[in-house]
Amino acid sequence: MSENERSTVELLNAQDVGRTVARIAHQIIEKTALDDETSPQVLLLGIPSGGVPLAQRIAVAVEEFSGVAIPVGSLDTTLYRDDLRNRPHRALRPTNIPVDIDGAVVILVDDVLYSGRTIRAALDSLRDIGRPAAIQLAVLVDRGHRELPIRADYVGKNIPTSKDEDVTVSLTPLDAEDRVTLSRPAEGGTK
Repeated sequence: MSENERSTVELLNAQDVGRTVARIAHQIIEKTALDDETSPQVLLLGIPSGGVPLAQRIAVAVEEFSGVAIPVGSLDTTLYRDDLRNRPHRALRPTNIPVDIDGAVVILVDDVLYSGRTIRAALDSLRDIGRPAAIQLAVLVDRGHRELPIRADYVGKNIPTSKDEDVTVSLTPLDAEDRVTLSRPAEGGTK
């Protein structure tokens, strides 16, 4: 077995992902009181790349369950990251915020919460855009290992991992199918 071989196990299949999105949508409806006309505007902002299709799905589920349409946008955090020198350069992705965030409840959406650095960058980015009434966080997977004091308000699945393991979220239309996998060094190999 080569040193780079990894074993992979499926943690969530397409049905599990669908149920998890539905659960997050119900939690958002309850926590934000969407059906109350005095509630502030709620906006979902997906963090590219996996957070964008996840935010779109959550919005569809929220509308299906509550009858309330939530605007969905995207927020690229690349220029706000504190680890730009340590990572390969990546192309900037569009930031699309369809409504004014001042006074709104902004729910950041990401596929995996790990160190918290992406979310910190998103918070810094939002500070330059406006002043929301509240900022919340929804993630499909929380894998632990936080480096910053960041906590998700809506978590699809808590998956404790070791640092040498990787969690991969695949979501259509970016990927061929919906699934979450965990890969780790194969026995006798290292990452």
